[in-house]
Amino acid sequence: MSSNRRGLGFWISAWWPVAVSIAVIATESTEAFGSNHTSGPLRWIFQALFGPVSDAHWEIIHHIIRKSGHFLGYGVVGLAWLRAWRMTLPAARPLAQAALALLGTVLLASWDEWHQSFLPNRTSSPWDVLLDCVGAFFMVSIVLAAARKSRSRESLQVS
Repeated sequence: MSSNRRGLGFWISAWWPVAVSIAVIATESTEAFGSNHTSGPLRWIFQALFGPVSDAHWEIIHHIIRKSGHFLGYGVVGLAWLRAWRMTLPAARPLAQAALALLGTVLLASWDEWHQSFLPNRTSSPWDVLLDCVGAFFMVSIVLAAARKSRSRESLQVS
């Protein structure tokens, strides 16, 4: 379908997950989601599931939870970008679609860290941008590998 014949519904369908993921990142990039505000609720959930934990151990666990959130959250962001580019540019090579998805993720992660540098209870780190991008790269790579394997199976069945 040519881009000039695509209606508003198509564009909304293709890009709403990207818009939602940007909104989620923007919300999580506020003072309200600084580690000083997330420690209590996350500790309560963790202890409800696994039992009491010392303050020293909790600091380590909290850090791991937050960094895992970067990896997994931006992995999902990368998938949202990939989906949008695959729908928008279906004739493009999968690696080009993936490159655009990763570029969108890099820009969003960089903006997120830059924004946090202005907040009193947040820190900004290029390592977080790297972690975000690795999460996106990992998830996008899994999807591309699965799609490639699926196409190989289909071509074997047709032959």
